[in-house]
Amino acid sequence: MSNPAHEVLRLEALRKSYNIGQLNEVEVLHGIDLCIDRNDFAALIGPSGSGKSTLLNILGLLNQPSSGELYLLGQPTSNMDDAGCTALRGNSIGFVFQFHHLIQAFTTLNNVLMPWMLTRGKPDKFALEKAHELLAAVGLEKFADRKPNELSGGQQQRVAIARALITDPALLLADEPTGNLDTQTAAEVFELFRKVHRERGCAVLLVTHDPRLSATCDRTINLVDGNIKSDSLNNTASSAHL
Repeated sequence: MSNPAHEVLRLEALRKSYNIGQLNEVEVLHGIDLCIDRNDFAALIGPSGSGKSTLLNILGLLNQPSSGELYLLGQPTSNMDDAGCTALRGNSIGFVFQFHHLIQAFTTLNNVLMPWMLTRGKPDKFALEKAHELLAAVGLEKFADRKPNELSGGQQQRVAIARALITDPALLLADEPTGNLDTQTAAEVFELFRKVHRERGCAVLLVTHDPRLSATCDRTINLVDGNIKSDSLNNTASSAHL
């Protein structure tokens, strides 16, 4: 399904076990093969306990697999040290979570700049202009100096999306990004993800329990008991928005 010329991420025979070598050793992921390219706007679904969170942490280079390989932008990562994974993650992956995790003491602008500061140091003129541009893109240009507690839940999630984009990631990972929002706000945030994918050319993978949300993505990856049960295109996704 992936286009090699546009490949962002590839998993080969990826497995993840916990308590290795102990009597209670358990394997959570059982040899996952998966490709994501820049054209993908995909949903990852599956019942509780299926391994979605474990897989997402591995995709985001927050955890290492027990065996197999993860390629990010063509680079194998299984033998990377923590510093290497941190650098690659910081420059290549954006994260959006169900709870926005904004820093309450920081302004909206500084929250957006946080990933830049963590990976590249003090923001320069270019970074500041980029942060303002992203706030404008998510409809919050006038709120740059506001603190998170002065924003609505939907506005805070928009800030989180802008923050995830400040380093121009090739892959945007979103974990239940609309799960804490009302229906109307969730629809608006979902359309913002669509806009980001269309205009910025990054791959998007949404983890969701909402079948309506997954149906409006272009591709649905169904994880059951640590195996990919199905991986299919949604023929009606382009016209069936929330």
